[in-house]
Amino acid sequence: MPRIEFGSWVNDTVEWLTTHMGWLFDFFEQVFRGAYEGVDSVLQAPEPLLLAGIFAVIASWLRGALAGVLTFAGFAFVISLELWENAMMTLSLVVVATVIALVISVPVGIWAARSNRVSSVVRPALDLMQTLPAMVYLIPAILFFGSGAAAGIVATLIFALAPGVRMTELGIRQVDKELVEAAEAFGTTPRDTLLRVQLPLALPTVMAGVNQVIMLGLSMAAIAGMVGADGLGGDVNEAIGQLNVGLGAEAGIAIVILAIYLDRMTSALGTEVSPLGRRAAARLRAAQGLKIWSYRPRPAVAVVGVVVLALVAGGMGIFGSSDKTAPVAADTNVGQGKKISIGYIPWDEGVASTYLWKEILEQRGYEVETKQFEAGPLYTSLSQGDVDFQTDAWLPITHEQYWKKYGAQLEDLGSWYGPTSLELSVPAYMKGVDSLEDLKGQASKFGGKITGIESSAGMMSLLKSKVLKEYGLDKEYKVVDSSTPAMLAELKRAYAKQEPIVVTLWSPHWAYNDYKLKKLKDPKGAWGEGDGVHTVARKGFAQENPVVGEWLKNFKLSEEQLTSLESEINRAGKGKQQDAVRAWLKDNQGVVDKLAPVQNAAGAAPAETKRPVDVAWFPWDEDIAVTYLWKNVLERRGYKLNLKQMDVGPVYTGLASGDLDLNFDAWLPYAQKNYWDKHKDKLNDLGTWYEPTSLELAVPSYVKGVDSLEDLKGKADLFDGRIVGIEPGTGEMNLLKTKVLPGYGLDKEYEVVDGSTPAMLAELKRAYAKQEPIAVVLWSPHWAYSEYELTKLKDPEKYFGEGNTIRTISSEKFPEQYPQLTKWIKNFKMSEDELGTLEAEIKDRGQGHEEEAVAAWLEEHPDMVSRMTPQ
Repeated sequence: MPRIEFGSWVNDTVEWLTTHMGWLFDFFEQVFRGAYEGVDSVLQAPEPLLLAGIFAVIASWLRGALAGVLTFAGFAFVISLELWENAMMTLSLVVVATVIALVISVPVGIWAARSNRVSSVVRPALDLMQTLPAMVYLIPAILFFGSGAAAGIVATLIFALAPGVRMTELGIRQVDKELVEAAEAFGTTPRDTLLRVQLPLALPTVMAGVNQVIMLGLSMAAIAGMVGADGLGGDVNEAIGQLNVGLGAEAGIAIVILAIYLDRMTSALGTEVSPLGRRAAARLRAAQGLKIWSYRPRPAVAVVGVVVLALVAGGMGIFGSSDKTAPVAADTNVGQGKKISIGYIPWDEGVASTYLWKEILEQRGYEVETKQFEAGPLYTSLSQGDVDFQTDAWLPITHEQYWKKYGAQLEDLGSWYGPTSLELSVPAYMKGVDSLEDLKGQASKFGGKITGIESSAGMMSLLKSKVLKEYGLDKEYKVVDSSTPAMLAELKRAYAKQEPIVVTLWSPHWAYNDYKLKKLKDPKGAWGEGDGVHTVARKGFAQENPVVGEWLKNFKLSEEQLTSLESEINRAGKGKQQDAVRAWLKDNQGVVDKLAPVQNAAGAAPAETKRPVDVAWFPWDEDIAVTYLWKNVLERRGYKLNLKQMDVGPVYTGLASGDLDLNFDAWLPYAQKNYWDKHKDKLNDLGTWYEPTSLELAVPSYVKGVDSLEDLKGKADLFDGRIVGIEPGTGEMNLLKTKVLPGYGLDKEYEVVDGSTPAMLAELKRAYAKQEPIAVVLWSPHWAYSEYELTKLKDPEKYFGEGNTIRTISSEKFPEQYPQLTKWIKNFKMSEDELGTLEAEIKDRGQGHEEEAVAAWLEEHPDMVSRMTPQ
């Protein structure tokens, strides 16, 4: 029977949706993430014990005093486990997912209850949603919505949606038909019948559905943690990844406390909002009499208590300081609070290197977020730009399948450790088994199985498709897919009993220190030559973060450093990775400065890079290009530039007063002569970086018979008597008005329209599109000459002068304050082709993307950095 390519159809459908409906998924991703962050901000703002008190008051109102006491005790226990922040993240995710699920499920349930046809269509869909393995929902969720909270919310609400629909439909269908018929007989509209008869009577069943939605949402918490959703799910996955029973138990009991609280409160709320439920509860209380542990405050009292606690908590959240970040010295504050996210697989070297970089980057002023994933979701998140980089890519072998699929959307920043090795290992007490060849014919000794790790790992794919076949073991042994923690647990159990076992392992790994193991030799080289452990980033990360990109490209750790760091982290235990890194760094002085040098400019004094450089720029193409070029290059050398857009006059005044340091776009000796002459005693000329330039008037080439300034004479009517100019304060405009036009006798015939460069270019574009005559003020070089066919009007009398040079000018004290930078600037040169292509790159990417454009241009001109700032 031919194979039905169902999986291929699904893949094609998903690819089509991501390509053509990406905008819609992006919109919903922003909505879900915004709702989650909003709820989480509210829950995280107050002091934990105060919020626990609010939850306790609500419990007292709904369930009685005993429930309030137990609620406070339970949440206080979560606080004492230092899991409160993660618990509130999980609660936020469940709340948002539940609300969205109910907004969908209740109307659908009502519709299904009132239409048998709709019910027959909805029921199979609900069956599919409830029986499909929960983890399957993570695949489309991460593809459509990226990693993090949004994907977790979507996967959770889909999984939890079904009981809301089923219970709503069931509750409405169970309402006594005679009551419905009676309402209709009295002329009640279908809408009023639904709202005043069916829903109130069905409310206990509907609330039971709400309860089930919440419970199923919580059951997805751990699974959602696999796609980077924060909260207790991340702790559960971390515990699984590290085989940490203690952390798993703590995170699990925190989820149980949340679940019990939400279950009891929603059940009680269902009773409270139902008229029948309230009457039944009142009769029960009357029969039992007044008891302290069942005492329930009146709703008004409960509301007052909640409001008072909320006001106190809100005040503490507003006036208290929640900033726990350690201060960063000014000279090392490279990041200035910029956010960076690091993804990691819970493998020892991945955990160690990730938290090492988290600590280093935070010491350098960055705000760092770490997210734990399985290998597949991590590469997907990197390719989608949801994670900035990861440090545990085993290439070219182990992660080959992921690199082939996502490599075009990623950047390989190089190997920081290697070579590694992949192998099968057995305990040292297994005599006569020293090579893969020795496994032949001994399958019965090992139960016919090889204990593996995650099926998604490249190592597992290589083992099954090549290694076993190479040694003729594929028919004799079965590879048991599991996980790294499960494999280590099996190894630990077998080792304790001195039983035979063969497991997949790799080097370096701490298991070789804890147990006496033998790496089975691979004489045929089926495993390959070994990998390097690479740092892989999303596309464009190194361009947007050149300093961090350079640090990561130069990152190296020795085997001794890596294993000692892993050991320190293992000893520290659950949730203490960064504390372990800090302790390790104390014993390894100089590692931070070596891996993330804040000052790597050859010959530059430390004080030179500590003081920010204030650079003023004009909104002219060549100035934008050269300013952002220097910003990129100098930030790689440890400098910080403050860019300020200003007009020409204020720039010269600011440089002369010392309020500004640099300007890279001084057109001298003509265009800005009047400003230079006025302030030159308090300025420094640091030299020419581009020449020659020219100032001119230009007309479109379709304006025939106008090739020279002399040809404008008598043709004012053709151009409506005007010449479209730029900013009135520029030297070119002054020169045009005072010398050029009078020199050719055009000053009485033409009016120069003051404006701005963008306005002039807009006028030129509009006239060119309509093939209308226009004369504009222009200069060379300028991209307009490549965009339009223009005629530069000749200046036979040389009233515009012989041409300018583009120079860098500085404040009077700049050379003393920045001797190395002054030296670099004086030697700086750009060709017409270099400047033109850089301007074009910036123009193509658009306003606001100048830094990205410069970074991309530098990738195409790799020698430029070393030319500008030789070390």
